[in-house]
Amino acid sequence: MSDIPSEFEQAAIDVKQLAKRPDNDTLLKLYALYKQGSAGDVCGPKPGFFDFVGTAKYEAWSQLRGMPTDEARQKYVELVRKLEAAQ
Repeated sequence: MSDIPSEFEQAAIDVKQLAKRPDNDTLLKLYALYKQGSAGDVCGPKPGFFDFVGTAKYEAWSQLRGMPTDEARQKYVELVRKLEAAQ
């Protein structure tokens, strides 16, 4: 049995060491999976209309509402490993 919390923490460190910055869609996916895996369902008010980045992040995270924390962590780890392999 793998240790998802430890793998998740390591992936969060590893993603910062990537040689190439992922595209914006991938960055949003990473952000949403990380937030769902670390904080659970989205909460708090949606950012203002002119906060384009904040709104995109909020919406990406809110699309994962209801996803179990462990599932989000596993998907985050898999995505980071895939990005590492593509370097």
